[in-house]
Amino acid sequence: MLRWRDFESFPLDQQVKALYENGTFVMGIRYYGYKVNLYLLNGYYLEVFYNHKRDLIEKIIPLDVSHKRMKFYTDQIKLPALH
Repeated sequence: MLRWRDFESFPLDQQVKALYENGTFVMGIRYYGYKVNLYLLNGYYLEVFYNHKRDLIEKIIPLDVSHKRMKFYTDQIKLPALH
């Protein structure tokens, strides 16, 4: 099982590969200039920030449940209790 610590140490291209091969797409939202895709990977949620104008993934970060983006997710789906 891939741990967050290991995943986080990968370069972005390897993170993308690991996420697409082993993760589960949950949903996508629009957030400012990004399409943000939410994935579940080995029990943790990750946000993938895709910049349409630059046609590239800029970053992959763990879901911050205290961020105001959570409203966009919870308006559409019910996420399990996150710790």
